[in-house]
Amino acid sequence: MRDKAKGRTQRASVKGKVQRKHSRADRRNAVRTEQRKKREQIVLNTRIFSGRHRAPKMVAVIPLCADTDTTEIVRRLYAGAEEEFPENAAKTQRVLNVQRFKQTVRFVEVKRNLLDILDAAAVADYMVLGISAQVEVDAFGEQCLAAIQNQGHAAVFPVAQGLDLVPVKRRGEVRKSLQSFVQHFFPDADRVFSVDTDTEALSILRMVTSQVPRGIKWRDARPYMLAESVEFEPSSEDAEIGRLAITGYVRGANLSANRLIHIPNHGDFQIECIYNVPVAVEAAHGSAIEEDDEPVVLDRPDAALQDSLLAANEPDQLANEQTWPEDEEMAGWEAQMAQMEDEERRATADGERVVRVPRGMSSYQAAWIPDEDSEEGSEEDSDDDSMMGNDDDSEMGSDAESDDDEEEYEELRIDANGRPVGNTNGASVADASEIGDDDDDADMPTAEEDLVQLRAYLAEREKQNRDDTQFPDEIDTPMDTAARQRFARYRGLQSFRTSPWDPYENLPLDYARIFQFENLRRTQARIQRMSEDAAARVGTHVRIVLRAVPAQAAADFSGDRPFVVYGLLQYEHQMSVMHFTVMRNDEYTAPVRSKDPLVVHMGFRRYNVQPLFSQHLRAGSNGVHKFERFLKPGVVSVATVFAPIQLGAVPVSLYLPSSVDASGPTLVGTGTTLDVNPARILAKRIVLTGAPFKIHKRGAVVRFMFFSPDDVNWFKPVQLHTKYGRIGHISESLGTHGYMKCIFDGPIKQMDTVCMNLYKRVFPKWNTTLWSEHQQDDEQRLQWTAPVDTESKTEFMEL
Repeated sequence: MRDKAKGRTQRASVKGKVQRKHSRADRRNAVRTEQRKKREQIVLNTRIFSGRHRAPKMVAVIPLCADTDTTEIVRRLYAGAEEEFPENAAKTQRVLNVQRFKQTVRFVEVKRNLLDILDAAAVADYMVLGISAQVEVDAFGEQCLAAIQNQGHAAVFPVAQGLDLVPVKRRGEVRKSLQSFVQHFFPDADRVFSVDTDTEALSILRMVTSQVPRGIKWRDARPYMLAESVEFEPSSEDAEIGRLAITGYVRGANLSANRLIHIPNHGDFQIECIYNVPVAVEAAHGSAIEEDDEPVVLDRPDAALQDSLLAANEPDQLANEQTWPEDEEMAGWEAQMAQMEDEERRATADGERVVRVPRGMSSYQAAWIPDEDSEEGSEEDSDDDSMMGNDDDSEMGSDAESDDDEEEYEELRIDANGRPVGNTNGASVADASEIGDDDDDADMPTAEEDLVQLRAYLAEREKQNRDDTQFPDEIDTPMDTAARQRFARYRGLQSFRTSPWDPYENLPLDYARIFQFENLRRTQARIQRMSEDAAARVGTHVRIVLRAVPAQAAADFSGDRPFVVYGLLQYEHQMSVMHFTVMRNDEYTAPVRSKDPLVVHMGFRRYNVQPLFSQHLRAGSNGVHKFERFLKPGVVSVATVFAPIQLGAVPVSLYLPSSVDASGPTLVGTGTTLDVNPARILAKRIVLTGAPFKIHKRGAVVRFMFFSPDDVNWFKPVQLHTKYGRIGHISESLGTHGYMKCIFDGPIKQMDTVCMNLYKRVFPKWNTTLWSEHQQDDEQRLQWTAPVDTESKTEFMEL
């Protein structure tokens, strides 16, 4: 065979598609095909803005300075088009029919309210930013620009007001200063416009009408509508709930009657019917406006295909494994239950009850704690909180114990009037009776005491954040409690990235309520294909009738504020475990801890959440991610909450529920939705530390990690490591005080520290609620509005 081959080798056959050489004609045809596709896409994007039944282009007019007059800007634009300005029209209802360019423009003027500005910017095809040549953009204006930048925006037209009041020699300098400021947020804005003359106003209209609107990907993936009119019809059973009819143009994607509609501040609602309400902007052979015939039914929901308003499943308590108790266990439980009922009967007869309160809380405050937090339920609640990851404080050191630790909480027995009748935590009865003789008003803290307690609380949080940065996850082993009991829920991992961890073991009951996708990408692609076949096409003037809508939703409609509704994709109403990336805002320096209450703006929806933070790193084969106690600056983290499903990448902004200053809402961080994955494991790490006592070659006697031989034998299989990089294990226990002999892979130093990593999975809590502007108090509602007194005036802006 060797002689027959004569040095030739066998070539492997080329599998797959054979690449053939393209001729010049083939390359030309390919280029022409690509050009034709681009032209067709442009025609498709601009078709809705042309013709007799064209939809108007949305132009949001946003004031950034305190002296910006949006109405004057719109009036000048009307004058540039030589059209009469409608004085009596509402600020969001002014529609300009530009006959010269055969386009229609709808101006949406907003006040200096961040919520209105974000709603208008989310639906706008173009944005006109009103800035002043005499007054600086204040802190609230900069916050609005940062929020728009994070949310995604359309093309921007900066318009300067008051340039005619600036000396002629300095106008060029002022324009350059304003342009430099705007380009810091919007680099594409290469010019600052002015509407002082009709020529410049007409140039703005020419650019608006001739350009193709730049879309926002997350917005255009789902239908949305800026309401023109709203009609409410109360039901016969309840006058506060009824049918709501919303009229406007469908934008973004096609709308189906089987999908749900989301109204900000109110929630999701089902569609009863969609009517086609055509309005001709021009007659067939003239420029006169005419109204078409009566509305016709465009789409009705299919009962078998319409999305349900069921957001969460009802967990079946009987679906878990059950074991029948033995007679001895039943006898013990019966005796315990009889004792508990006897104590409850005596306490009820005397009007007394035991409440678990933070240490230092007065009896007046303790009287407001409901009966659910009684002595019987406190153990279960604290145990559940520990399972959900609420024992962070205990693992920050001896100064910050867990939520259910005795150093922070105490049990207080109070009577029916809220006065203490005894102290179950070791205080004398005489002291308690002496306290009970005082009036309730005397127990209420004064304003100075509240301020002192607030400062002490903030100082403690700052100390915990500093300790977590210097000594991450290190805790002290309790001396009065066995470590095998205190850390019973923790486990050791030989490798954080590859050690097996079942994501479906020991799940809380809340995980039985949520929904999970078998293949998220495939489901999302199928949903997008379904939306292409919806009956209500983009650019159609329709009237949507919704079912079971509260009357407050109709009362919120105002001509001075944008009223925007959004169509949800399939499954976006159901609850699941949402993950989104977060980058902390550099201007906010206070500590942000996991489970702190925040307000999240997720695309077009807003929720009250308490997220859990974790590291944003590539997971190993086990899908485990390290839990973070604090949101660290300069690092991208992942926030996890129970929330309605959000498909696709959507911008996210986190705000404090109450602002820390008067300049506007406090932005905590920004990010993007990451995934919908209940199987993502958040592992909370604690590090037990010990000090070398004696060292002999590779062996060492370590102390202060445990304080009993039983604890040493319990944690013997867990791997050890040192801060200088040595790896080892526990060999045996020495003595009765927790000393242990350890073997390492090399000699260790006396200054080294021996560490043991333990992990426990933590879960988010079921506490996500819809954020509503009506549920906020006056202070929280005013934080979204710019302050009235602004006195910073300059001739031009200097950067």
